[in-house]
Amino acid sequence: MAENAYLDEWKTAIGKDTGALYLAIVEAVARSIRKGALQEGEKLPPQRIIAARLGTNLSTVTRAMAEAQKRGLLDATIGRGTFVRINAGDGSWRQTEASVIDLTMNSPPLPREPSLQTMIQGEIAAIFRHQDAQSLMSYRVTGGTQQDRQLGAQWLAPMLGRRRASDVLIVPGAQVALSAIMSSLLRPGEAVITDRLTYPGMRSLAAQFGYVLLGVEQDSEGMIPEALDALCARHRPRVLYCTPTLQNPTTATWSLARREAVLAIARRHQVQIVEDDPYSLLLKAPPPALAMLDPARVIYVATLSKVLSPGLRTAYIVLPGADVTRRIMSGVRAICQAKAGILDALVSRWIETGLAQQCLRSIRDELVQRHNILRQIMGERLPESGPSPHVWLSLPEWWSSADFVAFARRQGLALVPSSVFTVSGDPPAGVRLALGSAPDLEQLRDSLVNLRSVLEYRPAAGFSDIV
Repeated sequence: MAENAYLDEWKTAIGKDTGALYLAIVEAVARSIRKGALQEGEKLPPQRIIAARLGTNLSTVTRAMAEAQKRGLLDATIGRGTFVRINAGDGSWRQTEASVIDLTMNSPPLPREPSLQTMIQGEIAAIFRHQDAQSLMSYRVTGGTQQDRQLGAQWLAPMLGRRRASDVLIVPGAQVALSAIMSSLLRPGEAVITDRLTYPGMRSLAAQFGYVLLGVEQDSEGMIPEALDALCARHRPRVLYCTPTLQNPTTATWSLARREAVLAIARRHQVQIVEDDPYSLLLKAPPPALAMLDPARVIYVATLSKVLSPGLRTAYIVLPGADVTRRIMSGVRAICQAKAGILDALVSRWIETGLAQQCLRSIRDELVQRHNILRQIMGERLPESGPSPHVWLSLPEWWSSADFVAFARRQGLALVPSSVFTVSGDPPAGVRLALGSAPDLEQLRDSLVNLRSVLEYRPAAGFSDIV
């Protein structure tokens, strides 16, 4: 197959189009993404090469690429090039009708006891018995009430120790939290340091706001201090974004020594740390958060989406002082105004009555069972990790991530390729598996047995029908 064969299809398509040439190129890009000829995260050739292959001038291609970015099809970063944007296509690596189970959606499993449905039905009825419906359904104060924020501080105490309610903001989801924080700290074009493989939501956020992501090399424990120090010295970034516990996608967890080393580098280079901590409560004895070790240096984000349920739409921002709190509060107000009162009331009641802690324990136990099944079936292929809802699977040398995901999809498995997470360099040969989305242990077991057979398959040389 010719290199970048889709460019020949573009040339044919734009030759038949009677409209503006740059718009015809945009439509050709969109068509290639929908068909799977261009994969999410795939790098496009330089614009001069595209112009030469299409037989048009460079300015027309530049205009087309800019329009494709506006439509959410492409991302472009100075010094790295142009890539197909995450979520630009139809999500061909996501669940399809043929999938045995969707191993892409990174969410916690439903708790067995107590039943989530029973909890919601009973507690909603109790809330409306004790609180005024007009208050619950009206606009709420940005950041949450004093009582809600106090209960949030109580919920986060295992990672942070004691924090004042005034340090805590409650927002509808971690992506809102990160958007408010980054837009309050940075201007378009400024750099954010993160892991070389990072949370896809941060990549989407950077593309939306025009930030430049700089990826730090990682080892089995996570971000490498020496590589971080060198990047900070070279680029003088203002913000470091990290997930020190059960990192997404690798599940790497920083030791105390690694945490202290990163904090020391951040102090030396005057870098503000944004600590994303979705998973720590899944550990019975979570390590201290960076925000506990250095409260003045770290803005902390935690969510209920990965430890209770995404449907609660609740995240917490814990801030280092009144001035930063005011700035981030303004960002939250600009982006989402406030959370839904009924959800605030439900979450606060669960924390106050202990139901949230009971639900957390049930989810933690369920994930332990799922990891036991994973270990039985996959053996030593996976590194040890805590009861994370996701795991990272390194592939044998004969598989690239894109080829493996495409082949697995044909066998009825939906997986997430490494390109979705890659900030710098070539995507590594690995995939992320989400364990929480399987409805029960038996279906998880069946899907993992299927995955093992796919993993052991060795395609013949020249297996060109995999993209």
